[in-house]
Amino acid sequence: SMPIFFKNGQANLGSESLRKALFGEQHAIEWNAHSLNRLGSAEGKTVGGNLSVLYSISDSRSDVETDGKILFLEDLTEYFYHLDRMMMQLKRSGKLENLAGLVVGQFTEMIDNPVSFGKTAEEIILNAVSEYQYPVAFNAPIGHVVHNEAVYHGRLTGFSVSKTSSRIQF
Repeated sequence: SMPIFFKNGQANLGSESLRKALFGEQHAIEWNAHSLNRLGSAEGKTVGGNLSVLYSISDSRSDVETDGKILFLEDLTEYFYHLDRMMMQLKRSGKLENLAGLVVGQFTEMIDNPVSFGKTAEEIILNAVSEYQYPVAFNAPIGHVVHNEAVYHGRLTGFSVSKTSSRIQF
């Protein structure tokens, strides 16, 4: 969770999610369907986080293993062309090929150039994973937003994407 949004001391959906995660209470995230979702279900350990950070640690000791995992991504204030570059690097390095599923969080305050890149963050991501068959869910409440749900790293997780909603069960 992004603790910056807890600064006023008021409980909100994000802080309640973090509290449940920290105290070992049953924790699930559910959100409405998105038109670009790819339906299905999967089980695997969760890995991921901020796309810029994942990109910057690629091929280092801190790099993440994604095979058989549920990858979650989010980012803040990146140019669309840079988002495309980061997604292509993940794809070319094999990080997207053998996922169990992909959870796409919030891509907040993304930036376009005067000559538009021509695609949204969601379209760029969908294009990068278009040849793969695993479930993909967009618009998860994960990222640099007030309603930022806590996500476990490395925990076995159930993931489902239906016509009406998406759900991660920790």
